[in-house]
Amino acid sequence: MKAVTWLLDLLYPPRCVFCRKLLRSDETDVCKKCRGRLPQIDGTFKRGKFFTQCCSVYEYRDEAADSLKRYKFGGLRHYAAAYGRLLAMCILRERLEFDVLTWAPISKKRRRARGYDQSRLLAEAVARELGVQCVQTLEKIRDNPAQSTMKDAAARHANVMGVYRAVMPERFAGRRVLLIDDIITTGATLSECSFVLLNAGAAEVLCATVAATQFSNN
Repeated sequence: MKAVTWLLDLLYPPRCVFCRKLLRSDETDVCKKCRGRLPQIDGTFKRGKFFTQCCSVYEYRDEAADSLKRYKFGGLRHYAAAYGRLLAMCILRERLEFDVLTWAPISKKRRRARGYDQSRLLAEAVARELGVQCVQTLEKIRDNPAQSTMKDAAARHANVMGVYRAVMPERFAGRRVLLIDDIITTGATLSECSFVLLNAGAAEVLCATVAATQFSNN
């Protein structure tokens, strides 16, 4: 296994997922420079309805925004492992207590076009780091316009109404659910997902994302 790892590192040397510079032997996922300059988010916050609290690793700007765009739209699905480690550390640091770990899914149409569900890959990576199972609790039943095309909070909330459905609610009935997504902006997507989960029997919903836009702890 060490020989395979050595060969892979030789052919595909590890790079910082944010600035894409080669990592030194004492660096993992993120270079020292990016760790020092990327705007981190401390503590949990509430942005939206129906979920109790949310934690995010970074503010969604600069290299963090560029990195997530490459992951989400540029086919760099292997970024999920690095994001998963960062988000797992955030969840542990903020001591989020949960019973079920899940994700906010994309539509089947978008998954076919993209080749993967970025939130599912992220949730699976977080689950591996925390040593828990990743459980599907939701499916997206309508391919609505992308939230990123809408700047107005009211439009974002209207855009996601009724697009999710609970899957096998017996998996999470009466339990605390941790909902994973890549980015939180207005909180519309996570709010709608949380609403559906609570209506299907979840006791509580908490959220965790890699990044948050226009961060404000209000």
